[in-house]
Amino acid sequence: MRIVSFNANGIRSAASKGFYDWLARHKADIVCLQETKAQEHQLTDAAFRPKGYHSYYRDATSKKGYSGVAIYTREEPDEVRTALGWSDFDEEGRYIEARYGNLSVVSLYFPSGSSGDERQAFKFKCIDWITPIFEEWFASGRDYVICGDWNIVHTRKDIRNWSSNQKTSGCLPEERAWLDRLFLQHGWVDSYRTLKPEAEDYTWWSNRGQARANNVGWRIDYQVVSPSLRARLKSCEILRDPRFSDHAPYTVDYTA
Repeated sequence: MRIVSFNANGIRSAASKGFYDWLARHKADIVCLQETKAQEHQLTDAAFRPKGYHSYYRDATSKKGYSGVAIYTREEPDEVRTALGWSDFDEEGRYIEARYGNLSVVSLYFPSGSSGDERQAFKFKCIDWITPIFEEWFASGRDYVICGDWNIVHTRKDIRNWSSNQKTSGCLPEERAWLDRLFLQHGWVDSYRTLKPEAEDYTWWSNRGQARANNVGWRIDYQVVSPSLRARLKSCEILRDPRFSDHAPYTVDYTA
């Protein structure tokens, strides 16, 4: 099974750069998109319903052209969920979950705090609110794959300029400590770091300067999985090229 997570930074923009042509060749079973930046009624072109996939969108309802997540899946799910129960989060279009038997695949777009103190405070509030939900998922006995842009790096290996970003949203000690708790205490598994424990690759680069050309990046896109899926992690790849967004698609292959 191949799962792709990709922050499109505008799905119509990614489409114009050839994303759907690439997707047709990539043979993914499930595709989790974040930051679609569109309302579903604007996506009437057949490209946004890729051939061979069932397509599900969760748009932002609080602000048009903002956020938004989606899942494309070859196998029709038993159920699709689009809300976690807190309107401030749900209405920004940040969560969609497809359920197949005992497996849940989630596309999650966690807030960024880079625009200022108000949004950083919201990000911290989201951390406090979603932690018990993750604990509930962990204890449920279901297998989870939580795909998405978490907007947080975890370790020094996940960001090129570690020292200079210690006061930057996405690399704040409090944010990284939360990932420590999820991975080291609660038991969630970072698929990339499990498969490539020493690698230093990135999934996002600023559009300023020559960040991408110089590989001055951050690894903020994840597939976080239940411990029960650790043994099924086969391989993974961050696909820097071709370029469809300021993020790169992150692909994980799972054994049957």
